[in-house]
Amino acid sequence: MSSLKKKVAVVGAGASGLTAIKCCLDEGLEPVCFERANYISGLWHYTDEVEDGQACVMKSTVINTSKEMMCYSDFPIPADYAIFMHNKYVDKYFHLYADEFGLKKYINMNTEVHSIKQSDDYKKSGKWEIVTSSKSDPEKKTHIFDCVLICTGHHADKNIPNFAGLDKFKGKVTHTHDFKDYRGYEDKNVLIVGIGNSGGDVATEISRIAAQTYISTRSGAWIWNRVGDGGKPVDMIGSRRAIYAMVQKWPGFFAKAAEKKLNARLDHKKYSLQPEFSPMACHPTLNDELPNRIAAGSVIIKANVKKFTENGAIFEDGTAITDLDAVVLATGYIFGFPFLDKNVLEVKDNKVNLYKYMYPPDLDHNTLAVIGCFQPLGAIMPISEMQCRLATRVFLDKIKLPDSTTMWEDIENKRVQMAKRYIESKRHTIQVDYIKIMDELSEMVGCKPNLKTMFLTDPKLAMECLFGPCTPYQFRLQGPGKWKGARESILTQWERTYKPLQTRPCKVSEEQSSGMLYVIIVAIMAIIVYMIFF
Repeated sequence: MSSLKKKVAVVGAGASGLTAIKCCLDEGLEPVCFERANYISGLWHYTDEVEDGQACVMKSTVINTSKEMMCYSDFPIPADYAIFMHNKYVDKYFHLYADEFGLKKYINMNTEVHSIKQSDDYKKSGKWEIVTSSKSDPEKKTHIFDCVLICTGHHADKNIPNFAGLDKFKGKVTHTHDFKDYRGYEDKNVLIVGIGNSGGDVATEISRIAAQTYISTRSGAWIWNRVGDGGKPVDMIGSRRAIYAMVQKWPGFFAKAAEKKLNARLDHKKYSLQPEFSPMACHPTLNDELPNRIAAGSVIIKANVKKFTENGAIFEDGTAITDLDAVVLATGYIFGFPFLDKNVLEVKDNKVNLYKYMYPPDLDHNTLAVIGCFQPLGAIMPISEMQCRLATRVFLDKIKLPDSTTMWEDIENKRVQMAKRYIESKRHTIQVDYIKIMDELSEMVGCKPNLKTMFLTDPKLAMECLFGPCTPYQFRLQGPGKWKGARESILTQWERTYKPLQTRPCKVSEEQSSGMLYVIIVAIMAIIVYMIFF
């Protein structure tokens, strides 16, 4: 069959689904996207209405990753957009991307996918049977596709723990999934259960107008800033190949260094936040404002909830609150794929067996892939894009995946590594390191940057790729999908980063003494990295 005739079902038109459509078009495949909502962008399209099974940001949500680290690899975010974008600008960027590459005409809005299973002749053809219905035509329709890309992400059903007495609590109880803004919490006493990114965001928002806001945390948290030293985005500081290589070589040293750095800015023990584990052993909580709210007394940190009463909560340390008006559960999600045949893939306790977080390992044909089912230490968009670049080439037999045994070995190895590194939690079942997973996938695609060759042919670019931020453009420098704008985008990434800040002229005298120190530091790092890489 000609590759031009291969039809690919794309389920979802969010951050992963949009790039899935584009990658299909790049490889000459025919995408047909099914989106249950009447809009694109997934959770980044804010709506006032709460929709079950449909994740959505708060009205005030700002993304935790900087624009240069989160963009698709061949489409930089406009220079005048903020470094850390409000959700409406993330939504705008997705629309710009969809319009630039003509993606919207392939999307069927208001269309629900009810089931995906192997076709009757799957053993021979590798095809899939998909049943859908639309709001305009509720009658179910059956389609046959050559391949499937599931792009529904991992923010699915609300995880609501079975807290003793919660059913007897007389106040308002909601989950962060349903939280839109502060309205209704004015002058109330509010308890947030959980101190992940959603819990921290809700707490800082509510605490401005509530009588008192509390955060209950089982184990504490390390609080990271989005904005690092010198005002640089913290992900552009940390996501560098040179740094990542050294962290892998000496993880204990860097864990201690991270703890010292975080406590230098905020003494976590004094603020009742200090966990018993390393900053490297959990998913980071990014919140620039939370320490200020705690210092102002607007937010009070409490221990884990033991049980709820009709009007309050009792905590495991024996303390209690007796006048609570509301509880917000920031307890995460239970992800899954209810429309997918359980014989193909089943999720239990947020654990899923997928090769490279994509492929069910026991299928006869690798014609179905899951995209975006991971929790990255970094941005999700570039990784989803790289998964799609791999999947579409696998669909065309340009890339051969290993056998089932090898896939299972990779899955188990990753599970063992995760258990060694992270504390046990439902949050830590699909964790990935941005640089590691991008390199793994890009090596399979054939677009991983070759730094050894680059140092000989383009040392300026090589230095930026090694010591500068590992932005997505690095994976468009060579191989399939090479983009002529990649080099220039890398060399100008800091200009775009700071462009929105240049709002008034500032005359500052040039520092004369820092140049030699910078050269010495770079030279030392170069020697260390050379020893690791070469």
